[in-house]
Amino acid sequence: MKLTRKVRIKNALGLHARPATVIAKLLQETRSLVTFTYRKETINARSIMSILMLAATKNSSITVVVEGDDAGETMQKIVEAFENQFGE
Repeated sequence: MKLTRKVRIKNALGLHARPATVIAKLLQETRSLVTFTYRKETINARSIMSILMLAATKNSSITVVVEGDDAGETMQKIVEAFENQFGE
């Protein structure tokens, strides 16, 4: 299954080290391939460095693509993380 969804970054500092770590840890428990696209650049969301290289700021819109057996569950976890501002 392949799911695509746009999410907005709500936390004040954007996608910095702490949110990148939260995302990477969250994805350790999943089997799906997850990519983020921002400003025509697509990265593997399992890579903290790749997330940081996006340099996505507050209120930026990111396209999340999840592909795999557990895509629904994985997408839900990612969306919740963005909605909860990564616990900040």
